[in-house]
Amino acid sequence: MGITIETIDPDASLPKRSDVIVIGGGIIGIMTGLFLAKEGISVTVCEKGEVGHEQSGRNWGWVRIMGRDPSEIPLGLESMRLWSEMDKLVGGDTGFTRSGIVYVADTPAKLAEHEAWLDHARQYQLDSRLLNSREIEGVLPGCKRAFAGALFTPSDARAEPQKAVPAMARALRRHGGTVLTRCAVRGIETTAGRVSAVVTERGTIACSQVVLAGGAWSRLFLGNLGIDFPQLKVLGSVLRTEPLDGPPPYAVGGSDFAFRKRQDGGYTIAHRGASTAEIVPDSFRLFGDFLPSLVKQRHELRLHLGARFLEEARTPRRWALDEVTPFERMRVLDPAPASNILNEGQANLIKAFPAFAGLKIAQAWGGFVDAMPDAVPVIGEVPRLPGFFIASGFSGHGFGIGPGAARLIADLVRGARPLIDARPFRLERFARLERTTRAE
Repeated sequence: MGITIETIDPDASLPKRSDVIVIGGGIIGIMTGLFLAKEGISVTVCEKGEVGHEQSGRNWGWVRIMGRDPSEIPLGLESMRLWSEMDKLVGGDTGFTRSGIVYVADTPAKLAEHEAWLDHARQYQLDSRLLNSREIEGVLPGCKRAFAGALFTPSDARAEPQKAVPAMARALRRHGGTVLTRCAVRGIETTAGRVSAVVTERGTIACSQVVLAGGAWSRLFLGNLGIDFPQLKVLGSVLRTEPLDGPPPYAVGGSDFAFRKRQDGGYTIAHRGASTAEIVPDSFRLFGDFLPSLVKQRHELRLHLGARFLEEARTPRRWALDEVTPFERMRVLDPAPASNILNEGQANLIKAFPAFAGLKIAQAWGGFVDAMPDAVPVIGEVPRLPGFFIASGFSGHGFGIGPGAARLIADLVRGARPLIDARPFRLERFARLERTTRAE
């Protein structure tokens, strides 16, 4: 019961030159290309596998501002504006619907956390508000679990990951951009210290700037450039149901379940309080970076030591540009979902909302989330490598805030004054990387 994601036909020819090369055909890479192409900049997106076939097509489909890290709220606001006109922007159906999102709280302490976020977010004049236990009954009829309260944002939304990014890619082509699938980038070339070309498995493309939007692959790619990017992969497990009448139409997140209505009448379901943290060699290399978040999320992460450890231990971390790379040996990360986590999440959901008791599972899948120590992405130019930009590390937030992030990186690439302050997303915020940059 693997995931089904639309596949687009690749452009056949490899251009000799492009102003900007974008590495990665997920939502960040495709939308970055689209914004650049609309400004008359020649852009080529190189995707080692298929467009939107990793986390951009495997996420929950939530488009939210509620609960974002304070640094991400401006990205969320711009993204919501773009999502609201996305179907018109790309000339296709992305499934965007302002359906509302509810975070239910089991305890007064959790409700207080939501209230603290709401106090911080008031400056943005959002329509988020707290619900007491009685008000929850009106918003979520049929709920049988007692909650202390909830945080509710009626204007938050949803979209359909399996169809959105392919629609965006088709729009990019209509605006003159090139999309190359099954075309892995092996590395970059420089002239006088600046980016001057990328080397792909199909040949070299001259360029002036490169954007890495490689998702969970970014650490591996950057390592070959001598950049120690502090990123790990976390396995999320998701399922979708056949069409189902009765449950609430909102997206709802609890401590141990999550669901949202789908365009096809079914529901996307997950266990919000459990993800799998595969123990791999990088887990030890980056232990100090991730220790604070591991302590904070210790009840949500299920540590697992399995075949993934040996797979990553055997994966080359350095290669020459004329060698076959790991990106060509593994085109798409397609992990199996954790069935025990899905079973728990489904059972918790049915207890809270008995209307789900008759659900029929249509598909279940796994996906690797690109996690950063502070759960905030890196968006910006690499100081020691002019012309090379990173837009990665979205920590599971990339689908919802992807359009705004793509707008930001596109503005930075073309030297325009960005609408959003990019300083919170600098690579140099990680102290050891800042020291390395200064030393060089």
